[in-house]
Amino acid sequence: MTAATPSHRRLATDSWESLLTSQVAMMRELQKEPLFKELGSREYDILYQLSRCSSGWLRLNELNEHVLLTQPSISRMVDRLESRGLIQRKSAEDDKRGVLIGLTEQGVAKQKTVGRAHVQRIMELMEVALTDDEMRTLQDLTSKLRTSVAGH
Repeated sequence: MTAATPSHRRLATDSWESLLTSQVAMMRELQKEPLFKELGSREYDILYQLSRCSSGWLRLNELNEHVLLTQPSISRMVDRLESRGLIQRKSAEDDKRGVLIGLTEQGVAKQKTVGRAHVQRIMELMEVALTDDEMRTLQDLTSKLRTSVAGH
């Protein structure tokens, strides 16, 4: 790779800042959703990730790979969600020291209720700003970034 020019560095930095500020703007708007008053967006993210798991169960460290929280923060949030009856823990069959986390029936219902409203609001915000082709391009570009970073 050749040395970056000042204009190339500026373009990279400006592109990164644009990506971050648009994400923050979207999150702020999405957090106005009334259902996020009773279940925060980060709490919802944990329920959503658990709902996507084919076995219905994830180890804490696996959950950590999918959410934007530190391990201690996830542990505290899992404790809170468990105390609210939304998730449950069980010992891993292959490793009795390992703990698996899964949704309760109440957690599944809450994730679906909040998820429907969340998806509707995402759709409203995205389709006002972008065409279908632009959304596909955005998806392609962000996937390309993730793949590149994962390769480093």
